[in-house]
Amino acid sequence: MLQIQQNVSLKNFNTFGIDAHARYFVEIAHEDDLVELFADPQWLQTERLVIGGGSNLLLVTDFEGLVIRMNIRGIEHRISHNDVFVEVGGGEVWNDLVNFCVAREYAGIENLSLIPGSVGASPIQNIGAYGVELKDAFVSCKAFEIATGTFKTFTKADCKFGYRESVFKNELKGQYIIVSVKFHLSLTPNINTQYGAIGQELANRGITSPTIKDVSQVVSHIRVSKLPDPSTIGNAGSFFKNPVISTDEFAPVAAKFPDVVNYPAADGQVKLAAGWLIEQCGWKGKTVGNTGTWKNQALVLVNHGGATGQEVYNFSSQIIDSVYAKFGVRLQREVNIIS
Repeated sequence: MLQIQQNVSLKNFNTFGIDAHARYFVEIAHEDDLVELFADPQWLQTERLVIGGGSNLLLVTDFEGLVIRMNIRGIEHRISHNDVFVEVGGGEVWNDLVNFCVAREYAGIENLSLIPGSVGASPIQNIGAYGVELKDAFVSCKAFEIATGTFKTFTKADCKFGYRESVFKNELKGQYIIVSVKFHLSLTPNINTQYGAIGQELANRGITSPTIKDVSQVVSHIRVSKLPDPSTIGNAGSFFKNPVISTDEFAPVAAKFPDVVNYPAADGQVKLAAGWLIEQCGWKGKTVGNTGTWKNQALVLVNHGGATGQEVYNFSSQIIDSVYAKFGVRLQREVNIIS
């Protein structure tokens, strides 16, 4: 029998450490729990928030509806020649999955080491880092359709993946709950060290023929050096998306700021480094009240202790306005804002 709790603090369920409350709260450990939950018409009519690790979340206010915490576990894997198929419960911690695969030399997601959050949330955001995106290894996901009480499998094409985007963030937002994800990995690694500081760090370590374990360790090292640990200071990782703009929009920025950090993007567009833009506006390491940006990475907003969600949100708005005033580029929040 499911236990619906009332007036539950979400402070320990979001990595920002915001002390907002949920009017109702339930934990889902099995697929059948969702069927049972939504057999009660009350929960079909109640506003809902589905969370995993709570790492991509800013709670601006208390949540007056039902918070559903996904905790479905399990990792199953099958090998066919050089192909490895891994099916994972949505409640598994993402980095635990990466470590599981790296330890067995299943290649494909090692560049995504140490990204916070749960496996079930990973397709929603199409998480990515260091030249690799979730969609590169994604096969399908199984999701519960709230309106019908049935399960559906979504293929890669169904998910309509884009940069930090998917169908689950857009036209199907709030209609499905992901319960498991299937990945296609390989016993023959395609080592990707072209992005960010991976190549330099490998060189520093004297590694010329890196394994996926080397790549994972180096990515983890770089992330730890740049990003704060949520267990010691509240944060949600990268708060803003790296803006993707057209070449026409990029031209005046490059003319005025020749050293602007940029990368080629799909369809001839240009991706800018949001952290660089924010830093140029003087925000890196800045503290305002109980919030601020991280000293080593301007892209990360932090809770220095006691910050409210509204305080963090207002601070992020100041940064967006500042970057737009200087560069004519409007940043978008990557974090899911719950208000």
